[in-house]
Amino acid sequence: MKLNDIKIIAQEYGIKAGKMRKADLIHQIQLAEGNEPCFDTGKSSACGQEECLWRDDCN
Repeated sequence: MKLNDIKIIAQEYGIKAGKMRKADLIHQIQLAEGNEPCFDTGKSSACGQEECLWRDDCN
């Protein structure tokens, strides 16, 4: 997902993206969703979140 698309999602949660890195911004969105901020932390094979919005970009 492109950064501009992520910024739109962040805005829906009231998160100000500013100059946040992609991973940091996604972590903030995950927290706002009530999820573990696990994007790009190397846990993708064990997280069990197959329907995660960020799954395609995650490691």
